[in-house]
Amino acid sequence: MPRMVWRAVLLSLLWTSLCWAPRLAAQASGSQATTTCNLDDGRQVYVRYTPTTSKAEKISNGKPFLPGGVPMTLFTEAQLTLGSSSIPLGAYSVYPIPAKEHWTLAVNKNVTPGAAYDEKQDIARAAMETVQVVDATDTLEVAFAHVGPRCTLRIYIGKTASFADFTAK
Repeated sequence: MPRMVWRAVLLSLLWTSLCWAPRLAAQASGSQATTTCNLDDGRQVYVRYTPTTSKAEKISNGKPFLPGGVPMTLFTEAQLTLGSSSIPLGAYSVYPIPAKEHWTLAVNKNVTPGAAYDEKQDIARAAMETVQVVDATDTLEVAFAHVGPRCTLRIYIGKTASFADFTAK
């Protein structure tokens, strides 16, 4: 029973975040999309992002990638690890940071709409496996692949494919 209450509280907080803050930001930048990873025990991890095209985005090496000018948002009902860092239950901003050889994924505790990225508020940061694909995708694609306790975040844009593993505890 306490787990159900905890989940209800978390979902209530997430619902508030999902319904108000992103909608205000999305009005200026377009619609939002969500990708979900369903863990074996019923908990969920999901990312909300603004779909965009590779032609509409300027992706600069070393600078956070903000699809549609808005950071991606991670919501988790499970404690996660990314690299060697622990991520508690809650909502976080997610910043893929492009580079020539590999991208980095930063998870940041500041979810205030319109706030500038502040590296000091990162709670997790990990190198992403990054490859160049033959056929470019015109539209940003964000998805999860789920195997056991692992949710692999996959980001495809242009000819770049980047992957990062979140592991549930």
